[in-house]
Order: sequence, then structure tokens, then C-alpha cells
Amino acid sequence: MTDTGTRRLTAWVHGEVQGVGFRWWTRARALELGLVGSATNLPGRRVEVVAEGPAQACESLLVALRSADAPGSVEHVAEQWSEPRGGLDGFVER
Repeated sequence: MTDTGTRRLTAWVHGEVQGVGFRWWTRARALELGLVGSATNLPGRRVEVVAEGPAQACESLLVALRSADAPGSVEHVAEQWSEPRGGLDGFVER
């Protein structure tokens, strides 16, 4: 992805990412990047991350989610890009 507009990133993070501070860490990275959205625990050892903001900031968050710095053990990150929907305020953990 290379455009510079506002985008929506939905990422499904698979692995040992629950109970290890992963959502808190994701929230901190997202806020540093000026993104809004959420990090939500899902069944099957997954966390869903929804982030909206500048495309480059969303790309930076995706890189962070895949990095060795992420808490726990990330096995795989699936991503989906779309147009922003708006209506988000801050970045929340669910």
C-alpha cells in the first residue's frame, strides 16, 4: 500500500497474544501513531485490530504488529485494507 490518504486497517493477529499485554501494547503503538480504533480478543488465540488514520501510520502499526517487539508470540497477521468508516474515538481495548 502506498497511498497517503486516510485508510482503515483490520488485522487479525494469531498466536499467543492473549493474557500477555498485547492489546495494551497495540493501543500504545496506535496512539503514538495518531490512530483511532480498537484491539479485541477473539476466540482461537486471536486479536482483531481495527485502526483508522493516515495510511503510513496504519502501515507502521502493521509492521509493529509483526515485529519481534510485540508481546507474546505472533504466529501470523492477516490484513485487510478498506476505506475509513469514521465514528471512532480514541483507541480502546476490548
